[in-house]
Amino acid sequence: MRSLRFALVAASLAVTTAFASPTDPKQGAEYTVLATPQPAQTAGKKVEVIEFFMYHCPHCHALEPILEQWVKKQDGNIIFKRIHMPYQGASDPEAHLFLTLQAMGKSEEYQAKVMDVIGDMVRKQRSERFTEQMILDVATKLPGIDKAKFMETWNSFGVMTMLRRLPAIVSNNYKIDSVPTIVVDGKYVTSPAQVGSTVQASSEPQLFQATLQVVDALVAKVQKSK
Repeated sequence: MRSLRFALVAASLAVTTAFASPTDPKQGAEYTVLATPQPAQTAGKKVEVIEFFMYHCPHCHALEPILEQWVKKQDGNIIFKRIHMPYQGASDPEAHLFLTLQAMGKSEEYQAKVMDVIGDMVRKQRSERFTEQMILDVATKLPGIDKAKFMETWNSFGVMTMLRRLPAIVSNNYKIDSVPTIVVDGKYVTSPAQVGSTVQASSEPQLFQATLQVVDALVAKVQKSK
């Protein structure tokens, strides 16, 4: 799996679609539609929104505070989820960590903290690949984590099964090959990379805001059809 890599260069961004607007996104431009929609969790008018991410991805890290604020402002419009891309395949230790924290009901609580720690590790070792022991060292040093409970969950049948299935879910079901990517209602797919190809933006935060405007429009589109 590869992380999102884009350069926000004014000259290149100037060559965008003349009337592109993140508030009125177009299929094939700011978003695409999965050929085979995936089951989405629903509750009344709430719309499922999934972020595909990786702890070590610098763009996911940069998006995190903006995305967090966006989620807080949804006021019950969405059911927000995350799926960690299995960068190293079916035994990816970062995805294993996320699934373990998720099973413990603590993935959101530690999201920003883990991204900070792993981001620092990437900068120090200049590598995006980690061993299982390196990730376990990160996990067991998280404040408030019960080491015994964590290891029990890490080795549990449910977590191990989901970890093995993750590559197929990401690649075959959702057709995701870069992060950060957002899927709305199990079928509408958008990302900063895709939005940046049509919408002019002068900075990464501005591009992230435009991407979330696209997500807003897609959520409204789904709600209108309910």
